[in-house]
Amino acid sequence: MTLFNEWAARWSIPAAAISDLRDTMGLAQTLHHTEATSEAGVQDRVRLRGAQMGWDLWRNNNGVAEDSRGVPVRFGLANDSAKLNSKIKSADLIGIRPVQITPDMVGCTLGQFVSLEIKKPGWKYKSNAHEDAQARWASIVNAAGGHAKFITSEEQIG
Repeated sequence: MTLFNEWAARWSIPAAAISDLRDTMGLAQTLHHTEATSEAGVQDRVRLRGAQMGWDLWRNNNGVAEDSRGVPVRFGLANDSAKLNSKIKSADLIGIRPVQITPDMVGCTLGQFVSLEIKKPGWKYKSNAHEDAQARWASIVNAAGGHAKFITSEEQIG
């Protein structure tokens, strides 16, 4: 998508046109939950807003399931083991956002790693073990130059 974003920037293609193209190509996110006060509703609106901004965001499901032999299979980022998952919990949405970089590389666009932990409107950080593990993940992403944060509405995405 980097070449596409570079081309769109070079031709000053409006975000609405890019959003329409994504929609036409079947790349736009579909709203499933529209409840204003639910975490799922916030997540849907964040994904839609991200698509309008040229971001690609995917749901990062985490957990453990058993395969056909009864062997546990862990899934989701930073979920290699129960011990690791107790210390670091990756966010609900993982993605890439285009970022145009400094003058020494004019015209280049890089994809910046995005990690958004979705919370329902009105949520406040409680500093419990679960939220502390989520905050550690965000700190790792941000320290490496990514964009990670807790959000309660689509307006907080950027």
